[in-house]
Amino acid sequence: MPDCIFCEIVHKRMQSDIVYEDPEVVAFHDINPQASVHILVVPRLHIESVQEVTTDQVELMGKMILVAQQIAKKTNVDEGGFRLVINNGVNGGQTVSHLHLHLLGGRRMTWPPG
Repeated sequence: MPDCIFCEIVHKRMQSDIVYEDPEVVAFHDINPQASVHILVVPRLHIESVQEVTTDQVELMGKMILVAQQIAKKTNVDEGGFRLVINNGVNGGQTVSHLHLHLLGGRRMTWPPG
């Protein structure tokens, strides 16, 4: 997808601090972290948002959660707890039109967010 910063990162045309990658998913540090651990998990496939996910991509969505779980353990936030967030659309706080899962940890989260 032209002009998609996450596609640029996924295809290694833009530098990023990648912490995980496989044929389906890439994870990297957020450039504007909201917690001491703030990692984005994105599919290599360009999917604009949660609203665009199809039944064929259910397994991919599950894979993103499992990758976040592995990263939480690797970054030592698994036992203390962490938050997974997917923003959808402008009012939902989505700023990049490429589906991504935020893994936030290393501090106590408050509710309600934002």
